[in-house]
Amino acid sequence: MDKVIFNLGDLLNLIKYPSLTEKSINLYGNRQYTFIVDRSLTKLQIKYIIGKIFNVGITDVNTVMLPSKTRRVGKYIGKRSRYKKAYVKLKEGDTITDLFN
Repeated sequence: MDKVIFNLGDLLNLIKYPSLTEKSINLYGNRQYTFIVDRSLTKLQIKYIIGKIFNVGITDVNTVMLPSKTRRVGKYIGKRSRYKKAYVKLKEGDTITDLFN
């Protein structure tokens, strides 16, 4: 990892929020959790940060960069910025229980 981060507050800022869509909630049965993360993070960094925050073992991390979308509010048209979504698969027996609290 290029940049070693020890402060828990810095780690929490890089993981923006969990994605709570119907698809991501259906993946909880397979021990897969979905997070919206900072675009500059690599898979190894995401694995380290999620493991450190929730104290779980991680077997696999998949990421996807979602495209920007055009949004319209009244007569104004703008672009929604790109963001990165990370699918994290946990080891057998590990769960993230603090996700909804």
